[in-house]
Amino acid sequence: MTTLHLPLDRSSEHPIHRQIYDGLRRAILEGRLSPGQRVPSTRALAEDLGVSRLPVLTAYDQLLHEGYLEGRTGSGTFVSGAIPDDLLTPPPPGARAPARRVGRVTHSAPRPRDEGGLGPFRMSLPALDRFPHAIWARLVARRARMLRPADMAYGDPAGLVALRVAVAEHLRAARTVRCEVEQVLIVSGSQAAARLAATVLLGSDDRVAMEEPGSPLIRAALGAEGADVVPIPVDEEGISVAALQRRGIRVRAAYVTPSHQYPLGTSMTAARRLALLDWAHREGAWLLEDDYDSEYRYVSRPLGALQGMDAHERVIYIGTFSKVLFPALRVGYIVVPSALRQRFVDARETFDLFSPTLYQLALADFLREGHFARHLRRMRGVYRARRDALLTGLARHCAGRLTVINADAGLHLAVLLEGGLDDRDLVRRMAARGLTATPLSICYTGGGGGGRSGLLLGFGGSTERRLLEATRVLGQILEA
Repeated sequence: MTTLHLPLDRSSEHPIHRQIYDGLRRAILEGRLSPGQRVPSTRALAEDLGVSRLPVLTAYDQLLHEGYLEGRTGSGTFVSGAIPDDLLTPPPPGARAPARRVGRVTHSAPRPRDEGGLGPFRMSLPALDRFPHAIWARLVARRARMLRPADMAYGDPAGLVALRVAVAEHLRAARTVRCEVEQVLIVSGSQAAARLAATVLLGSDDRVAMEEPGSPLIRAALGAEGADVVPIPVDEEGISVAALQRRGIRVRAAYVTPSHQYPLGTSMTAARRLALLDWAHREGAWLLEDDYDSEYRYVSRPLGALQGMDAHERVIYIGTFSKVLFPALRVGYIVVPSALRQRFVDARETFDLFSPTLYQLALADFLREGHFARHLRRMRGVYRARRDALLTGLARHCAGRLTVINADAGLHLAVLLEGGLDDRDLVRRMAARGLTATPLSICYTGGGGGGRSGLLLGFGGSTERRLLEATRVLGQILEA
């Protein structure tokens, strides 16, 4: 078994898992680890380095994902044999390494903005290890071979008709959304949908209400046109319509997440939904319903959409495939009232003309051939098991130090911290141990201070074993 020398600097600002990743990658590229050579198991390397297995697992996962390592069932983990020979020569002393390509992954000098990667507790990350890669690859390859000149030219800014038909059929059957194909527009995700709605509906003198707490990125998108974003508190029934009415100001639109409130996880009751729809009708306001991960619910059947209860066409419905398939797909959708359709299409065209056609074609096949529905059914069981593992780990290792708010649905849960802990400082300490979490306080207006201290813990992208290990490490950090 190979013994590796990977010096670690525990005082460095770089997390331990990143140092392990960089050390292994450097050893491979400089030829100290040759193609086909077996590397130590994660347990053995963790013992050699005097660290927990979690940062080692995180580093190995990233190296496997990028093609530097490859796993062989029953044999272990090995340096990939597919790395080009020209990458395995160390650069001259003092020379700066150029951008490198390994397989289909390019490594350039700038560090990515998202340092979370694939680490445990990463928010909004689905189970990429359980995605039907072979089916998807076959559909994409088939569509790539069949591309006609018309498919390679400029597309419809509203999106490919075949995909809009498939999305409309799915929403009518699974989400009780009332829509026709013409009302569906394809965008790059829920963030783009919110930005598009702000462009169409809001001006510099308008006000838009938003749940408090809520997504900082959505808050920025809604205010991009200069509108005033007004925070409205949520309670156990959802956004407070009474607080909205007490504001005594003209609100042009309100952004809500009724099926699974982001970030606290509560679901809006039927009475609150009716009250909100009544308010929108009386005030002539628009409701932006973000249904970002409502397909996964663990205490009952998925709740129907608010839009399906709307008798006056005041709801603009937003959805995405990022959470149910994979984020890099960059495909979402927005369902708009008929009276607003042309304004949305015109604004959509000014953004980036249209969405890439190839993935739209493949995704339309994925839905139409039943792969999407089967994937959803399989993943409900997977995510329930991962949620249960996270809850078990928190109860076992973190009892008395945090309180779970809600775990009924979705791919994350929110916890409140006990003892006045600073959640942002805690997240920094977690990052040094290879854990990726989001502080709850940044979801409040102003980014903290007046908000509650807590953590948002994603469980969709990690196995039960990794989640149990991650909660053990979290417990150690909390105890320290």
